[in-house]
Amino acid sequence: MELIISYFSDFTPTQIAQLEKLQTVYTFWNERINVISRKDIDSLYSKHVLHSLAIAAVFEFTSGQRILDIGTGGGFPGIPLAIFNPDVEFVLADSIKKKLNVVEEVVKELGLKNVKTHWGRVEEIKEKNSFDFAVSRAVAPLGSLDAWSKPLIRKGHNQDFDNGLICLKGGDLHEEISASGCKPMMWHIYDLFREDIFKDKFMLYVKR
Repeated sequence: MELIISYFSDFTPTQIAQLEKLQTVYTFWNERINVISRKDIDSLYSKHVLHSLAIAAVFEFTSGQRILDIGTGGGFPGIPLAIFNPDVEFVLADSIKKKLNVVEEVVKELGLKNVKTHWGRVEEIKEKNSFDFAVSRAVAPLGSLDAWSKPLIRKGHNQDFDNGLICLKGGDLHEEISASGCKPMMWHIYDLFREDIFKDKFMLYVKR
């Protein structure tokens, strides 16, 4: 938790309480339904929460916007971003029901009012042109994410960036980017957070 505060210092008391509760809640539910690698649960704040908040370090979402989290798994990056942006609506989508069950319990225990879930494949979402951004974390190749999200994201402009797709990925991405046909902007997360675990982590952005 101290790690998060070292990079973000303007949380409200409510947000701090929610962030502090993440460790207890995820430890409890992860013992019942494995949504985080058991070896990673003790590194929840660095490997999962701070990693998710890399998006918040670059993109400023605004009140009333809608964000789709594609393949949220255990709730990342959606839940940390929802804590960070209480006036923004987040829809956390996943095709695996037991993972969404954990997400819903975490949302309930944290008292998050700005999170909804969608059970099913993202291609089946019928709300076309209804989201401002889509986010994802290590879910699928960039080309697939772009194809799935494009019909769902309405054109628009948010602060410094047009509406679009934001992906958290790792490793050598040259081949994946080339195969996608996209021309994303890319950030090295190690430049945002000077932690060794982010040396091979990147954030990609494709505008709508």
